Amino acid sequence: PLQGTALPSGCPALAMPTLYLSLHPDNFQNHRVLIAARYAPTLPEVVELPEQGLPLQPPASCPLPKLPALESQPGVWVSGPAAVAHLLAPEWLRGQGPAGGALVRQWVSYAEGEIAPAACAAVVEQAVAELRRALAVLDGHLKLRTYLVDEAVTLADVTVACALLLPYKYVGAQLFSPPHDPLSQLLGGRGVTGRKKNGCVGPADMGPAPGSAPAPGEAPVKSASQLKKEAKKKEKLEKFQQKKEKSQQQQGEVREMRPALGALCPSPADVTGPMPDAYSPQYVEAAWYPWWESQGFFKPEYGRQRVSERNPEGLFMMCIPPPNVTGSLHLGHALTNAIQDALTRWHRMRGETTLWNPGCDHAGIATQVVVEKKLWRERGQTRHDVGREAFVREVWKWKNEKGDRIYHQLKKLGSSMDWDRACFTMDPKLSYAVQEAFVRLHEEGVIYRSKRLVNWSCTLHSAISDIEVDKKELPGRTLLPVPGYKDKVEFGVLVSFAYKLEDSDEEVVVATTRVETMLGDTAVAVHPQDPRYQHLHGKHVLHPFTGRRLPIVCDDFVDMGFGTGAVKITPAHDHNDYEVGQRHGLDCVTIIDDSGCLINVPPPFLGMKRFEARGAVLEALKHKGLFKEVKDNPMVVPVCSRSKDVVEPLLKPQWYVRCEGLARGAADAVRRGDLRILPHFHCKTWFQWMDNIRDWCISRQLWWGHRIPAYFVTVDDSSVPPGEDTDGRYWVSGRSEEEAKDKAAKAFGVTPDKISLRQDEDVLDTWFSSGLFPFSIFGWPNASEDLQVFYPGTLLETGHDILFFWVARMVMLGLKLTGRLPFREVYLHAVVRDAHGRKMSKSLGNVIDPLDVISGITLEGLHAQLLESNLEPAEVERARQGQKSDYPAGIPECGTDALRFALCAYTTQGRDINLDVNRILGYRHFCNKLWNATKFAIRALGPGFKPPPGPESPIDRWILSRLSLAVELSDAALRAYDFPAATTAAYGFWLYELCDVYLECLKPVLAEGAAPAVAAARCTLYTCLDAGLRLLAPFMPFVSEELFQRLPRRAPHAPPSICVTPYPSTQQFCWRDGGLEGSVEFVLGIVRAVRSLRADYNLTRTRANCGYQ
Repeated sequence: PLQGTALPSGCPALAMPTLYLSLHPDNFQNHRVLIAARYAPTLPEVVELPEQGLPLQPPASCPLPKLPALESQPGVWVSGPAAVAHLLAPEWLRGQGPAGGALVRQWVSYAEGEIAPAACAAVVEQAVAELRRALAVLDGHLKLRTYLVDEAVTLADVTVACALLLPYKYVGAQLFSPPHDPLSQLLGGRGVTGRKKNGCVGPADMGPAPGSAPAPGEAPVKSASQLKKEAKKKEKLEKFQQKKEKSQQQQGEVREMRPALGALCPSPADVTGPMPDAYSPQYVEAAWYPWWESQGFFKPEYGRQRVSERNPEGLFMMCIPPPNVTGSLHLGHALTNAIQDALTRWHRMRGETTLWNPGCDHAGIATQVVVEKKLWRERGQTRHDVGREAFVREVWKWKNEKGDRIYHQLKKLGSSMDWDRACFTMDPKLSYAVQEAFVRLHEEGVIYRSKRLVNWSCTLHSAISDIEVDKKELPGRTLLPVPGYKDKVEFGVLVSFAYKLEDSDEEVVVATTRVETMLGDTAVAVHPQDPRYQHLHGKHVLHPFTGRRLPIVCDDFVDMGFGTGAVKITPAHDHNDYEVGQRHGLDCVTIIDDSGCLINVPPPFLGMKRFEARGAVLEALKHKGLFKEVKDNPMVVPVCSRSKDVVEPLLKPQWYVRCEGLARGAADAVRRGDLRILPHFHCKTWFQWMDNIRDWCISRQLWWGHRIPAYFVTVDDSSVPPGEDTDGRYWVSGRSEEEAKDKAAKAFGVTPDKISLRQDEDVLDTWFSSGLFPFSIFGWPNASEDLQVFYPGTLLETGHDILFFWVARMVMLGLKLTGRLPFREVYLHAVVRDAHGRKMSKSLGNVIDPLDVISGITLEGLHAQLLESNLEPAEVERARQGQKSDYPAGIPECGTDALRFALCAYTTQGRDINLDVNRILGYRHFCNKLWNATKFAIRALGPGFKPPPGPESPIDRWILSRLSLAVELSDAALRAYDFPAATTAAYGFWLYELCDVYLECLKPVLAEGAAPAVAAARCTLYTCLDAGLRLLAPFMPFVSEELFQRLPRRAPHAPPSICVTPYPSTQQFCWRDGGLEGSVEFVLGIVRAVRSLRADYNLTRTRANCGYQ
């Protein structure tokens, strides 16, 4: 700790900055300033001034009005905690960059203006309410973050934590309890405590915990006035606590909070006490997941010695679509996991050996971009500055620190995965499978090297896959921002210009959307049937800037009705032009390099950026009199989803997978019925892709990923000519460099010592490793028990948007490398849209974080999230208005169960989901209905209830008949992946039949009925509760477990959890009675009619009685 010395007055000439502080023990501002001082570039001398009344005064030589005060140089003073802390703090504590610094200042202002005033008066009831609101804001912000700003401790964390120290000391138990305990989060390893610029600030630095005593010799001696003040505070606090407790008891406002169980949970949460009055998602969801996990319920080994042990009930295996390691939870993940977990839990409850295998994708481009930005932000370095090996170490470091966040979020959703089998696509086991797959496919000629056009990102300096290209539709002339350009670039126009015919004054007018690429033109194409150009067939035009002779070629691809009917051909920079060039043997002249600058062009265009050259070429055409016109043209601009750069088609030597044969096998598997794709209409898309597939480019110019195990060969022998990069004969693959060298020596007929190898710098497309995921996670190509048991899998469930990019490639690679399909069925769910049917978009403000739905968030909290996004100011304002319109009061707390149930309830096959938060809130109310119904039932069953058989009344038989129907409908719906039908069956039984009818009929029986009737009613009620909760368990795991644990058991050795309790079967619940259901429905119809009449005529008991005879 910084040591202070007493100084009664004045200060001498300074050798170092001097910091003046008060001795008052409750002045939490001291801690804030001392922490900043500890990391100051120059450690200040600390002078503790004795208290001389209020307000606290600086020394007489200081011209400023209050403490703490800092004299940085003789006669140069700064006072006030904010100014002193900011001046003392090093750059890294003030926030990274302008945006980070602004956010730090915003949080400091919030702490001083909102938290500190309420914290200082926390013993006053109104102030407690204000402080609770402030804590809720902090809790919501820290829900997915380690720190308030950026990825390191800042003055924001320090200021907020110190502002909360006073109430933490005096009313900690009352305020700082789950779920709103951001101070523990900040102090307990996620904020200041445990951090010391990679060092340590201990709890003692931050002030004492509630009830703790200061270390001997460290506490200042308290004066009599101080002790008197503290005694008055204590007395006032005790009175307040007594008043508060009495008020809570009278109003029944005690809201229990159950602490989450630790890593070792030998027993479930305590359910022996009375149920809280109302359903609370936080209460219910706090404890069960750690217990489930610790008991091994999610593991396929549960209840058996080995997974290979034969199970007559069958086997269910499904692997997760591995989310990106950089990802955070969004509604697409929530929908995927709600469906997959419902299916997994259903199969597990049916007694099948069940495995849902988690995993995470290394996300080559996304992860590299994140770490590159981090490197630049923290060190001002690029990856090229640090080198490949050091950069890869940085990525691994980031992954180890941040990469498990998505797993924690999935657990929050209740996903019942076997986490011990979690895999990362860069793990050694999976990396070995990737290497083996490449080598095998290369040896068979399925993988080959070729120079072709690829989608190139000039910002990332890499080829990208089709799924990483966004198609931006433009209605006409539009200015778009492009990385690397100060001004926006014009798109959506069609420029017409003329080429002069060779040896003639005649000209051919062509139209293009990219006039700058005319510098790389090698031909002009016309339609062979176009009468306007019949006389020009076989002739040439002259290029105005290069002098090249450009042949006029005839090709059917030309649209005679578009533009002038004559098209410029640039084979090196357009996919259609490339194919025309291949058909007609045209030269491919590359004029744009990897960075987007012009090459192989004459001055003054040489070296220009591609879109700067656009204007220069246009002006040059005008100067030569060749420009004709420019007009609006609707078009689609390809944009890189990662860098937001306009994608540039470039000719590059890359590795390709020969897909024709692989696709034929995948298509035939669906045609034969070996592989089922649901809903069935997706089969049409499947066949279109498979029957018209192109070879797959698998090279990526990145450093993060699986480096391609291919080597270029140089032979030190005069009889072997040097090879070219595009010549596949000079490339060998190998599991090691030694193996590759031996292969090369045999291929060229020389000894290994004459072979030199250079490994390809590129890495493999992320989709290549993801395509191996269903079998690489089990150790392929090595034999293992898991591979034998769980491959092929049962089901693949995912979104329809990656049917080709992932599903098709898993099928193709699985058939090729293992000879078997990776799964038997594919279920494709719909896309989640907002309540208005719009696609989720950050700029619209309609993107919903599932955790915000689960825990709730204020409108201000939603606005604050926008400030942390990469949106432009205009987009932020539009998004704010969208949030204000859709969520004027924020998003209420709905809980995990309600969110999962809503997502499954609205997953209609073949339709997108328009998700309204109010619908989710409705299911949260449904959870409360379950809670109250079960609470009533437990009271009705009485203590020590054991479910005996007994004679049932007609209403008992009716509810059992309706229960049997619900079981039948639920089972059939889950078998058919009809999730709305399954949720509707359970929802309708609970709400409209059990609660609205049967429980109401039961009340007079329990109050006045004969003993046999009461016993039968209790037995029937128990059966309905037990089976009804099991029907809900796949969709609402938390509340169903909580209520199930509170029910008595039929047998002494019943399963310990609803997770592993048998799902209701139609064989067991076979009590349908159609005649009785018709009679009861007749009576219920009369009741509904009477109620309707009473409502229509405003008949009440005080005005008129209404009866039926």
